[in-house]
Amino acid sequence: MAISGGSRLPATHDFVFPRGALVMGVEPVLRFQSAEERAKGLPVQQETDKETGLLVWSVLVIDQAAERKTDAVVTVKIAAPHQPVPPEAIPGTDVRPVVFDGLTVTPWIDDKACRGSHGGERHRCRAKLGYSLRASGMKPVVVKSAAKAA
Repeated sequence: MAISGGSRLPATHDFVFPRGALVMGVEPVLRFQSAEERAKGLPVQQETDKETGLLVWSVLVIDQAAERKTDAVVTVKIAAPHQPVPPEAIPGTDVRPVVFDGLTVTPWIDDKACRGSHGGERHRCRAKLGYSLRASGMKPVVVKSAAKAA
């Protein structure tokens, strides 16, 4: 099979966010720093994208189609030389609707809830499929005005 683990699968914004997405904030993704590196006083560095070498930014997003509260807040990573700027908020609100360009999905196994067998217990696997989202950029939602009645 030509699809290997960690593959970034292309997806449209409307497929991933069918009811839209709202930006809450943007911040740099920092590289993991070991205790030894911290003890040496080494500065924390920003993560770079493995494919492009660009800096990686984390965009915190509310998925308006989420069925559960716990699934409503997701992160979309954007590789860019400078911090991406979220669209302007709708006047009088803090709501920032957004459309992501070049969206990709990378499936992965979230096995944090998987319990091994202890003292004769059966293995209980509550692992689930997780998704890592990346985009090449973001832009404001363009609202199409309704045609005026004649």
